[in-house]
Amino acid sequence: MLETAEDTPPEPRAVDRAVAQDPAITHVAVVHCETTSGILNPVAEIAEAVATRGRKLLVDAMSSFGALPLDIVRLSADAVIASANKCLEGVPGIAFVIARKEALEAAGEAPSLALDLPDQWRFMERTGQWRFTPPTHVLAALDQALAEHEAEGGVEGRGARYRASCGALVRGMCALGFETFLPDSLQAPIIVTFHSPADPNYDFERFYGGLRRRGFVIYPGKLTTLDTFRIGCMGRLGVKEIEAAVAAVAEVVEEMGVASRGRAIKPVSAATA
Repeated sequence: MLETAEDTPPEPRAVDRAVAQDPAITHVAVVHCETTSGILNPVAEIAEAVATRGRKLLVDAMSSFGALPLDIVRLSADAVIASANKCLEGVPGIAFVIARKEALEAAGEAPSLALDLPDQWRFMERTGQWRFTPPTHVLAALDQALAEHEAEGGVEGRGARYRASCGALVRGMCALGFETFLPDSLQAPIIVTFHSPADPNYDFERFYGGLRRRGFVIYPGKLTTLDTFRIGCMGRLGVKEIEAAVAAVAEVVEEMGVASRGRAIKPVSAATA
């Protein structure tokens, strides 16, 4: 396990060193976009290091697939894991894996019945069916979502909308005095983490409740060292909806007496909150 700070992406050279020093490592798993912080990890550089050492790569693309470019052939990845919802904008209920056939054929017996991908693959190749009752309503929603994804321009079109939404969100929140957790260079246009205000009048439950009454639901923060909250840019949202959410934030912080529009809101650590 290679661990870094929550605002620091994994260093490809560190991955290379770890793999080189341990011949028992056969596979490297990496998250493309990590939704706790919103960080975009350097998957291409890590993939190059892994391939150079002759190891296999597994990519968790749950929060990026469909909106951020990801070339499984160029990455030489054995498998990419994603979901019907998130950036594809279907509904939750199906996770899927895009895998190389040779990797599936070489896999041993899985210790999990539900996660036995080779068995499911062989069964579907033979019968065209799931091994168990499929969630047909989720499949129908995914089929429609894929049609809408293509109509929007695929990865390029969906990603452009998310980037526009992210830009509007960051500009609007920073104008109110909030600070982003990540620098722009590391920020994926999927979800943005903001520092909670240091103002003693700030209370997340009141903040959350005020936004919810105005029709907006946000994520609580999940960082280990800082008090934060998150606002998503993925889903059927555009700049218009994002600007409305920022306007609601302005109303709520004013209602709470946290800060005026012209006064900076400073971050606070969880230890001193």
